[in-house]
Amino acid sequence: MLTTLNAIPPTRIWKDVLARVIQGEQLTLAVVELPPGGLVPEHRHANEQLGLCLQGTLTFRVGQETRDLGPGGTWRILANVPHEVQAGPEGAVVVEAFAPPRDDWATLDQAPPTTPHWPSDR
Repeated sequence: MLTTLNAIPPTRIWKDVLARVIQGEQLTLAVVELPPGGLVPEHRHANEQLGLCLQGTLTFRVGQETRDLGPGGTWRILANVPHEVQAGPEGAVVVEAFAPPRDDWATLDQAPPTTPHWPSDR
């Protein structure tokens, strides 16, 4: 499948947190948009998770480690490790990969169509 991010409808994965999801057979890739101050509360899942901040800032907690990240900041979260993240005052856009795939996201609600925040021409 070849497409553009703009053609992928957003999925609401947390309150006010949207993801454009690309499902593969062995992994899930998502571009996630967090609003200013947006919070993904502590949770854990069976999927290993890797991520990269594209724009904005985040305060990330993985297990007992907390770190502020900006563009170029990365994270690795092993399966079943508790973690949470809060976006900074300008919000954030991140890209994340999950293995095995996030099959649980298939049942989430799609959000109304919007233009992705990234990439931007600003």
